[in-house]
Amino acid sequence: MEFKQIEAFVNVVKYKSFSKAADACFLTQPTISAHISTLEKELGVPLLDRNGRGAVPTGQGKVFYKYAAAMLNTREKASMAIQGYGKDMRGVLEIQSSAVPGEYMLPGLLAEFHELYPAVRYYVMQSDSEEVSRNIMAGKGELGFAGSVEDSALTYEALLEDELVVIAPADGRLGQMGGDEIAAEDFMDEPMILREQGSGTRREFENYISGLGIRQRNMNVVARLSSLEAIKQAVKGGMGSAVISRLAAEDLAGSPDVRIFRIRGLQMNRMFYLVHNKSITLSPIAETFRGFVTGKYQELRRDALKQAAK
Repeated sequence: MEFKQIEAFVNVVKYKSFSKAADACFLTQPTISAHISTLEKELGVPLLDRNGRGAVPTGQGKVFYKYAAAMLNTREKASMAIQGYGKDMRGVLEIQSSAVPGEYMLPGLLAEFHELYPAVRYYVMQSDSEEVSRNIMAGKGELGFAGSVEDSALTYEALLEDELVVIAPADGRLGQMGGDEIAAEDFMDEPMILREQGSGTRREFENYISGLGIRQRNMNVVARLSSLEAIKQAVKGGMGSAVISRLAAEDLAGSPDVRIFRIRGLQMNRMFYLVHNKSITLSPIAETFRGFVTGKYQELRRDALKQAAK
């Protein structure tokens, strides 16, 4: 029994897929299949049921999974205890992320962390905030980035406060208005593009407007899109207006095609969080990355407070 076989099995169980496990292990799908077959022959029992919907552990596989995951974690801890946490730290860090942090926060963090630990590899899955929390609970990744709190069994560490803003086509009715604020009723009469169900941005927006007595069924929704870039391009093309994170809207500032507004009298702030399962001990790599990320944003908040005090 070799660790590469155990790692292959653990990832197939996590992702219920040989192809996704291959991605997570940075191997080919035939190699993953060969590792699993060799492991099953050595143990003398089938570990996975393979069907058209993917792969799920058998009864014996469920029992073995607990030991397999523990063996991988123990191996990593033993290696770190002997080698330390220097540049030679190696392994795969699996991360779940919602759209905004996945596109506008995580790339820079990974680049900086890679400078410190060049032998670490990354497997990032992007979805919405609701799915991030479900996947962390299911063990599909040790750390997550999300824009809303979803599950009391998880720990949510506040990283960055952001603001929701309205983006509108510059040549539309809203785009012709002066200033950088609009009334809520002006916005609600416009064709609107919403994020998908489960999006933290959408949920926060709906919570805010419900306080104004406005319900989604009263909005003129013309499209629901899961991609932030698709939403921005649709607004540029004149399809309608949208509410997105200011982080995502930064590259639109000064654009001749899009205007950015606040809703008058409504401060739509939201928080981005680092997420992990409070009942599971993080691997050394995940714990090191967690400390790096939280330290980074603590420093940014201190700098912001100093600037505000001047």
